[in-house]
Amino acid sequence: MDLKNITMDDLKQKLNSIDKKTLIKFGSGFVAILLFLIIYYAVLNPMVKERKAKYEDKILKQNEIEQFQNEIIVFKKRIKKMKPDFDKTSTLFHSKAEVEGLYESLSKYADVNGLVISKIEKKKPEPVFKQGVAAQSEENIKQDMVSYYKIPVDYEIKGNFLGYIKFKRAVSRQNKMLNFDKETISIVQNDSTGAIVAQGELTIVGLPNEFF
Repeated sequence: MDLKNITMDDLKQKLNSIDKKTLIKFGSGFVAILLFLIIYYAVLNPMVKERKAKYEDKILKQNEIEQFQNEIIVFKKRIKKMKPDFDKTSTLFHSKAEVEGLYESLSKYADVNGLVISKIEKKKPEPVFKQGVAAQSEENIKQDMVSYYKIPVDYEIKGNFLGYIKFKRAVSRQNKMLNFDKETISIVQNDSTGAIVAQGELTIVGLPNEFF
């Protein structure tokens, strides 16, 4: 057929010659395709996008979990490596709470040996700088400069001399570091029991993170 010379009557004639069943099948197919496209873009496509987003989020979280697990392993290794140093320093050094409770702690040893602690006066902590770090004014001190802190404590203890000797021996046997730096022992005049008064200064030590 010459398409250049085709007319509307020719098109009508051709359409009338097509079987109605064929037209119905063609129309049904077109409607089915159109219905599928509508369902896909209106229902299925959003569901696919939602599931895809959930899947990508799941993969992201799995990767994050794997990263966290690797970091936990690294941290555990560091903790294990640092534990001996921590055990050592936590045994020798006093915490801030232990310093605050020093009177009660020493009173236990004093009571056992018949002594009375009449004075416990804690002074300002003094920083002991790490090797190679020069002494600094207070406002310039940073925590990483300090090896540990010395806490001087003035004391006065009353009782008998033998009890005082036993007291010092018991204190020296504890795990915490405590030194008697200064000491003066005076006999109480006109006392038939041989009472003495021990005055002096003892020093305890604490970690920088507790007293900085």
